[in-house]
Amino acid sequence: MPILNYTTKVSVDRTCTEIQKALAKCGATKIVSDYDSDGEVAAISFQIMVDGMVMGYTLPNNWQNVLQVMNKQAGVLNHLKNNDQAKRVAWRIVKDWVEAQLAIIQARVVTLDQVMLPYAVTNNGQSYYERLKGERFYLAQGSER
Repeated sequence: MPILNYTTKVSVDRTCTEIQKALAKCGATKIVSDYDSDGEVAAISFQIMVDGMVMGYTLPNNWQNVLQVMNKQAGVLNHLKNNDQAKRVAWRIVKDWVEAQLAIIQARVVTLDQVMLPYAVTNNGQSYYERLKGERFYLAQGSER
């Protein structure tokens, strides 16, 4: 089965606007599009109040990985296996994920900080995921380095 949204025709700009609107509805107070050197949206960063503290999060878009997946999948037509389509697909997947996460937050199944923790930005600009990965995920009590 081909990757989710592989036939989308929705522009990156429209999808990013939809993501930003969804984040704003859930209480984000600042939303910024981060651009790469080609002027393309590479990530969406936002701030939101969590337990009385302003927390920052960054949602990345690794469209190159999406393109690799699309290139390997037999069900994806060749004319769809290109950078622009991979960018559209990657952002639609992020949008769907954000909407699903916000739905379970709204239903109070989980909290925003539980869901978004890997994307929380640390003091040095790394995500918590990147920080933990750099520490080789030593979370267990008594783990030796």
